[in-house]
Amino acid sequence: MSARAQIGVTGLAVMGRNLARNFARHGYTVAVHNRSYAKTESLIAEAGTEGAFVPSESMADFVASLERPRKVVIMVKAGAATDAVIDELVPLLEEGDIVVDAGNAHFPDTIRREKALAALGLHFVGTGVSGGEEGALNGPSIMPGGTRESYQSLGPILEDISAKVDGVPCCTYVGPDGAGHFVKMVHNGIEYADMQLIAEAYDLLKQGLGASAQEIGEIFAQWNTGDLESFLIEITADVLQHVDAETGKAFVDVVLDQAEQKGTGRWTVQNGLDLGVPITGIAEATFARALSGSVPQREAGRAALPADAAAWDVQDRDAFVEDVRLALYASKVVAYSQGFDQIAAASAEYGWDIDRGAMARIWRGGCIIRARFLNRITEASERDAQLPRLLADEYFTGAVGNGLAAWRRVVAQAALNGVPTPAFSSSLAYYAGVRAERLPAALSQAQRAVCGAHSARRGAQPGGFHTEWSGDRTESDA
Repeated sequence: MSARAQIGVTGLAVMGRNLARNFARHGYTVAVHNRSYAKTESLIAEAGTEGAFVPSESMADFVASLERPRKVVIMVKAGAATDAVIDELVPLLEEGDIVVDAGNAHFPDTIRREKALAALGLHFVGTGVSGGEEGALNGPSIMPGGTRESYQSLGPILEDISAKVDGVPCCTYVGPDGAGHFVKMVHNGIEYADMQLIAEAYDLLKQGLGASAQEIGEIFAQWNTGDLESFLIEITADVLQHVDAETGKAFVDVVLDQAEQKGTGRWTVQNGLDLGVPITGIAEATFARALSGSVPQREAGRAALPADAAAWDVQDRDAFVEDVRLALYASKVVAYSQGFDQIAAASAEYGWDIDRGAMARIWRGGCIIRARFLNRITEASERDAQLPRLLADEYFTGAVGNGLAAWRRVVAQAALNGVPTPAFSSSLAYYAGVRAERLPAALSQAQRAVCGAHSARRGAQPGGFHTEWSGDRTESDA
């Protein structure tokens, strides 16, 4: 088989299929392969007129159809399936070839794979791709890691097929080894938080106003014309106004209230703990999904636990709606700030040198969290590339400050009226924590000193000291 394809895709489920079509639509000759040849045949039958495809039944023929340096995109299930494809692929490749994992891999796996393939003279590019099946076809946000050398030949192709905002590609080099997949993981964690905050805002409007899904959908549609403009707000407005064909009821009112998750939220929270970064909004959103699926516990709670809650008494409907909007925006700022703090911490830990402003820039289009809001983050990074925390930027300080009173009212009312708002509440608590003059952590550390013979420090004085709590309580340098 003659080597004439510029890029190849193996794994032709929905995402792989659409990504291959995207390459072809942009004028690239695309080698395509799937374990089951029927899927390859189906792609050619459906989309063969969209561009130039080179189908192969075997992996050997697939590799042989690619121009050097070969660029192979793997689009299979993360984990063992990815390793199996790599094991089959690698013996057929030559030094300098590029293997791209565009699935939702866990970044430690990417670090491991990159190291193993580098030893063989191959480039392994862990690449985050966001935007779902629509983005894969029409232009996703793309977050490639790996070597800068690999990006020189691969980058222009990925930038070409990515989404564009103001003519700027939603794709850029992220950093070495696992950086691309790490950033995609945090993107998904922020997505969890954003979705949970939106869900809490919906519930507050429903409980506080007794409003219908249609009415709340109209409120979200209005919000989408201002600072909250985003893909998630847009689809929320659409979903809330959609009517279930079978029952004639609001779609959201017939959907089972159990949200599933695939793992990226959990990974983000676990990594936040590993790095010691308080990503409370993401964590609460992840735990909220877990709670929604805890059916026996919820059934027991409904049967036995008292509410002891006040009844909603909203005197000014418009003022309440505005309070919820402001609280949503302030909480959203916190969630994104925490996510970018996590990226900064990981970048320092792993030596990735990730440009946080660039990440905000490539998230403006194609991806699930695309929003007007991200322009503000890019601008903040341009003002100060070393900004210690997004909340410290003048714009976000002002935006949160403007909504602070409303935020407090909403969280307080929710607590008094028995409406769960874990992401709103934890975000407000985080805000109070980072601006507090002094935290009760002093007492926690004092308790640790008693319970575990740990040392303590006096204020900003260097060094620590130990108190003989079980003896005469004398103090000595630690």
